Amino acid sequence: MNRAQDELRYFFTALGYFTRVPVPRWVGFEREYLNAAARYFPLIGAMVGGVAALVYLVALRVFPAGVAVLLSMAATLVLTGAFHEDGLADCADAFGGGYTREDVLRIMHDSRIGAFGAIALVIALALKWQTLSAMPAQYVAWLMVAAHAASRTFAISYLVTLDYVRAEGKAKPVAQRMSLSSFVIAMVFGLPWLFVFDWKLACVTLIVLAVLRFLIGRYFVKRIGGYTGDCLGFSQQVFEIAIYLTVLAWISS
Repeated sequence: MNRAQDELRYFFTALGYFTRVPVPRWVGFEREYLNAAARYFPLIGAMVGGVAALVYLVALRVFPAGVAVLLSMAATLVLTGAFHEDGLADCADAFGGGYTREDVLRIMHDSRIGAFGAIALVIALALKWQTLSAMPAQYVAWLMVAAHAASRTFAISYLVTLDYVRAEGKAKPVAQRMSLSSFVIAMVFGLPWLFVFDWKLACVTLIVLAVLRFLIGRYFVKRIGGYTGDCLGFSQQVFEIAIYLTVLAWISS
């Protein structure tokens, strides 16, 4: 019973960390919970994608597809507090404007947004909007769930292989090396959604994500020696957009 309660506590910790959803008071908060909660991050992603899909399907009954997609995007931004988008902007500013490792980490830690961050956000949001709006409606709701879940799975894979490079930081409690068994659980929560429609498309998408994961991880190590919490947010956004682009290219060819 205690083990089941612990796992429930870890799930609610992940839910409270990555969304604005209130969690029960009995969960409490201990910093060490976050590392154990990492296995549930893809499941939280699937839930966020589910909210996006629901908003999209309801809005589609009244509005054109482009408006329905924008409303679904707005819902996820409100639900998550733009958590990952903030990481994208911080990394774009840091890697775009910093030369040394120290410069990159200093800029990344700055809460203000610069030109690189603003441009990255505009491009990222526009790509999501345009790719989803261009797809047949029967793909979109499924893809929202699949992309939110799978992108978080690949983002947290860096917890298995890379080092956290800050002495302190918001992601520090998450940053202890993730065990392979925990990552397998995360994959079970995050990857099967890709196989709902077409297993060949799912396999191609996984290959694209694996290549991107290698290239992004190599870049992080080269520039700062590992990753930060912002790097995980940046990665999630890149992986999510890559899924949309891959699926659109597949169904358009």
